[in-house]
Amino acid sequence: MKNNWVDFKALRAKLDFEQVLQHYGVEIKRKGNQHHGFCPLPNHNGKGNSPSFSANLERGIFQCFGCKAKGNALEFAAMMEKIDLANGTEFRALALRLQERFCPELGAVPKSREKIEMPKPEAAPKEALPVVLNEPLDFELKGLNAKHPYLLGRGFMPETIERFGLGFCSRGMLKDRVAIPLHDHAGKLVGYAGRVVDDSAISEDNPRYRFPGARKRDGKLFEFRKTLFLYNGCQIKTPVDDLIVVEGFTGVWWLVQNGLTSVVGTMGADCSEKQAELIISLVNPTGTVWIMSDGGKAGERHAQTLLTLISPHRAVRWAKLTDDKQPTDLSVEELKMSFLA
Repeated sequence: MKNNWVDFKALRAKLDFEQVLQHYGVEIKRKGNQHHGFCPLPNHNGKGNSPSFSANLERGIFQCFGCKAKGNALEFAAMMEKIDLANGTEFRALALRLQERFCPELGAVPKSREKIEMPKPEAAPKEALPVVLNEPLDFELKGLNAKHPYLLGRGFMPETIERFGLGFCSRGMLKDRVAIPLHDHAGKLVGYAGRVVDDSAISEDNPRYRFPGARKRDGKLFEFRKTLFLYNGCQIKTPVDDLIVVEGFTGVWWLVQNGLTSVVGTMGADCSEKQAELIISLVNPTGTVWIMSDGGKAGERHAQTLLTLISPHRAVRWAKLTDDKQPTDLSVEELKMSFLA
């Protein structure tokens, strides 16, 4: 007798996305763990002659930069079969079919479930608060010390410090940190990051960078997401021929100070799909994205992510640094040599 038991979480983890793609007639074009090609979705409404579909075969997720569809392997299968994701009955039936075909070993009912004849009544879930992302601030931090030794000691000029609105904060959530104003793609101030000035004080409870936390107000939950914009991205008003992408804030400051103003930062070693979209939008179709990640394993991961997400849409060059180097370690001459075509 066929079982109707399905554990969606276990199924998503177990499914081989490459097998699922091939099941729906997708010819795999692999680069490492990534597949790029034309969007196979029947409801695709983007350009049909552009390889806009990207799938991470290891993580089991996909995105189409043309029709904006994205999700996991189960959701991909549902879209291929034109199943409404909100239709629980049809979605569950699809999951059972995929489980039977690809992961039949997951169909056994756990013993803990066999003993349960009726589910225990659960407390009614609390009403979820509406979430507001990256709401513009209605204030600016005052009294920041722009002459703090941390900034001047790292070689940043007063003009650079003023340009980015930097300064040491002596009170509040960013006490004893350099406050860094964060502006979204439209140029609106959406928060402040704080950088410790004494690296020996960095710990699990005291990270190098501190970003705004979630807060409740007026019946809403306000959350900050750095993955939704690029640091310094708002300063690039029109698409450019050459755009440099670095990991951190200091890399942006240093390159701008040395005359390379078309530079953005992902604010970490990860690059989100939204940030990749923004990077692509800031570069002319015939232009080039230059990656200058920090040296080391985290920098290599950063560069590989950018290459995977952006190379199908723009030319990409990697100005690779050695393990012990960061952009701030390079002189003006070394920077110029790094970006020679």
